[in-house]
Amino acid sequence: MSISSTITEPKVQPIMTTESEAVSGPMANPPHPGELVRHDCLEPLNLSVTAGAKVLGVSRKTLDNLVNGRAGVSPEMAVRLAAAFGGTPQVWINLQAAYDYAQVSRRAAAIRATVRPLQPASDREPA
Repeated sequence: MSISSTITEPKVQPIMTTESEAVSGPMANPPHPGELVRHDCLEPLNLSVTAGAKVLGVSRKTLDNLVNGRAGVSPEMAVRLAAAFGGTPQVWINLQAAYDYAQVSRRAAAIRATVRPLQPASDREPA
């Protein structure tokens, strides 16, 4: 089966749907979206990273970085993933945002410790 027949064949159901976990609520430790691309999109279609990159219209290196967790899902990549594998760009962006937030939430206390909250203007001393 060629890559073009994989894309154009009407019997292929979208792999990602708008009813995915990405829109149903936060996970404590969500996977990197690249893992989902590899396991839920490429592997079921027997696509290598090289073949998947051709489907998406990106370089092999770009997709390799994504599926190996070295790069995130950009808005442009979200459009490409939705067009190729289903779902909506927003689902893919939500997956990335959930992953990013889970990573930073582990350091939230340290981050808050470096923030100097502003006081309302009426409570501040004149400059």
